[in-house]
Amino acid sequence: MSAPDCTLCELPTDGVDVVDDDGNEFCCTGCRDVYETLGDADVDAETVRERRRSSEAGDAGDGADAAVPDDHEATFLEVDGMHCATCEAFIETVATDTEGVSAASASYVTDTVRIDHDPGAVSTDDLSAAVSGLGYSAYDRDDAFSRRQADNMATARLAAGVLVGMAVMLQYIVIIYPTYFAFPFYNERTLEYLNEAMSSTSGTYFFIVIAVLTTVVLFVTGKPILRGAYVSAKTRSPNMDLLVAIAAVSAYVYSTLAVIFVESPSIYYDVTVAIIVIVTVGNHYEDSIKKRATELLSDLTAVQVDSARRLVGGGEGGFGGEGGVGADGEGAVTGADTEEVAIDDLAPGDRLLVRAGERIPVDGEAIAGDAAVDESVVTGESMPVRKTPGDAVVGGSVVADGSLTVEVGPDATSSLDRVAELVWDLQSGNHGVQKLADRLATIFVPAVLAVALLAAGANLALGNGVTEAMLVGLTVLIVSCPCALGLATPLAVAAGIRDALERSIVIFDDTVFERLRGADTVVFDKTGTLTTGEMRVVSADVDDDLLRLAAAVEERSAHPVGQAIAAARASDGTAGAADAAANPDSASPAVADGGQDPASVTDFESHARGVSGVADGVEVVVGHPALFDERGWAVPDGVREAVAAARDVGRVPVAVGRDGAAEGVVVVGDELREGWEETVTELADSGVEVVVLTGDDERAATVFSEHDAISSVFAGVPPEGKAETVERLKTRGRTVMVGDGTNDAPALAAADLGVALGGGTAMAADAADVAIVDDDLGSVATVFELSRAAGRRVKGNIGWAFCYNAVAIPLAVTGLLNPLFAAVAMGASSLLVVTNSSRALLDD
Repeated sequence: MSAPDCTLCELPTDGVDVVDDDGNEFCCTGCRDVYETLGDADVDAETVRERRRSSEAGDAGDGADAAVPDDHEATFLEVDGMHCATCEAFIETVATDTEGVSAASASYVTDTVRIDHDPGAVSTDDLSAAVSGLGYSAYDRDDAFSRRQADNMATARLAAGVLVGMAVMLQYIVIIYPTYFAFPFYNERTLEYLNEAMSSTSGTYFFIVIAVLTTVVLFVTGKPILRGAYVSAKTRSPNMDLLVAIAAVSAYVYSTLAVIFVESPSIYYDVTVAIIVIVTVGNHYEDSIKKRATELLSDLTAVQVDSARRLVGGGEGGFGGEGGVGADGEGAVTGADTEEVAIDDLAPGDRLLVRAGERIPVDGEAIAGDAAVDESVVTGESMPVRKTPGDAVVGGSVVADGSLTVEVGPDATSSLDRVAELVWDLQSGNHGVQKLADRLATIFVPAVLAVALLAAGANLALGNGVTEAMLVGLTVLIVSCPCALGLATPLAVAAGIRDALERSIVIFDDTVFERLRGADTVVFDKTGTLTTGEMRVVSADVDDDLLRLAAAVEERSAHPVGQAIAAARASDGTAGAADAAANPDSASPAVADGGQDPASVTDFESHARGVSGVADGVEVVVGHPALFDERGWAVPDGVREAVAAARDVGRVPVAVGRDGAAEGVVVVGDELREGWEETVTELADSGVEVVVLTGDDERAATVFSEHDAISSVFAGVPPEGKAETVERLKTRGRTVMVGDGTNDAPALAAADLGVALGGGTAMAADAADVAIVDDDLGSVATVFELSRAAGRRVKGNIGWAFCYNAVAIPLAVTGLLNPLFAAVAMGASSLLVVTNSSRALLDD
């Protein structure tokens, strides 16, 4: 009988005995602490889990309540063209209407849709084709070609609109506008000729040419706008696309009818062209700023592997020599050869060779070798864990030193891959908020339509002709300022993204600023976020000569603690070891006081609990006191007490000795990031609750639990537990997660908004909405400031647009404005919005 799953994160609890007072079982003490603190926060654990499952099943689509059969599999697609909440609902409806699909969940924030389907009834290609209707483009998340193709199509649409639009506007400026205004550039005879030409058959052909060109602009360049309007109408959720489309299409339809039925017509194709091109250019500008921003993250480290080195020939892969490496220095395998195979081709029981510096491809068990394994990318634990035969190993972790032979586990899967799938699950369920302009449009669009219809009806009732009534209605639709309202949000957001980019902050999603405002809780990861994630010597009570010898021995080790000690050295003849530890860059490795040459090391050995060797003829041991005990060396009580004291505060103490006795302790730790206290204090002072969430041991988080600005610290929490912790915090208010590693990715995706430090992994950045490229923790507070400033700018733009409407719409209703002057007024209003948005959001 298998062990029950963890009450918090649903991971197996095999071999773990962590139970609370109510009998609930957990996979670790971290999950238990989170459950005890947050389990009863507004909703119980089962409610949180059900909400998570319903999100993964598509809680906004038709399949939201449908149970997903066990034989259905989940497919994740990237969808180009989603830009609002109504797009999400439409995509989910289309997907769930496809035969063989049981559930779907889309998110325009991450451009992702998850579709649960029967692989025998519908293939991935069929799903892509079904979702790709109406101008949406759906493709595999890893399909870079399709992504480039979608980007190129968007650019081509814009180029066609600008070029063809210029051709249309040139005809208006040179030929049509002079007949309206009697431009002084033409004499009376020329104007008379133009008027006659416009009234002749030639004029009809001329108007038809303009109509054709305008059709290209409206239906090619304006396709995304028309699609958004259709989706808005179908889902009965009016948005800005619907308002823009109504004005553009109304001017187009009126002008086309006038060309067909009216002699010497007044045509307003210029209004259609101006509306479509201006709004498209504004949206393209915002997109281009975001693309330019994301290019800064191209050097992020991708951590998933797609191949493995499998042993063939029946050998177990024995290793010998230094640090578990063969005598040839390349980790030679005894009695066996290897072959490179794809991860998908691995089977349970296969034996894999993993050398120092390589990632363990899949979960399994070590059957040979001895190595320190860095599991931080998956667990968040900052210290490598020593692995020997019989120990379980985690796929995605890195062999820091030594080498291992790993037997593939029963599932032949990687914990890292499961983290990635969890991130995709959360991303597809992260439904975007409705933008302010779209929320206003739900009221404004019906109101404008009602006013236009009433104005046209009133004109007909007063005995005016159909043409005049239609002109009044058209003028109301045009003067309602769809351009200014359509530009209000994208230009203000683009200004925020631009200003953030100047501060090395990358904004991935245009809803970030709206979602960030009103945040109630900010959750910080510890390792790599509040700390640098780099091991440094923080103190040393050994003399400079012994530190020099220890550094020379540790220089042979690949272990992070050994590398930290190797980097610590005295800066000059008067500097002490503690000073050297505080200034690790002051001299070359293992240089003695006074600038002596590096020590010569022989007989180096790597042990499970440290290293040993002969440096300049002196036998030196560096490691755990147990290593000294095994070798029969003396360990003073003072050294043991110093080791215990350092371990109690989350540091890594290392005893150092020579010639048969331990003489002192070097303490290594993860260095606190500069400015962390100012950042958490500023956030706490602004009324935001600050929480620290880490996979590290609780002792390593002591400094944070004692800080007044931090309300809670949860330690020893696995990636799945981090995501569940964020889910519970979200029940208490809007939650922001700040992290850097792959183990943080599920929590970053689960949060209302995720912030990743740019020095982290690609998966963390992919799961986040904001990335801080220069690793400056103080930029977290800057993101909040930009959010508030962008909100003020959006409201200012929309406020101006509505003030304009309050004056212009009554003039249009009374017939004091015709469509041409309405178009001029619309352009002036749009220019004001553009000018206002071009200003910097923050004063440097």
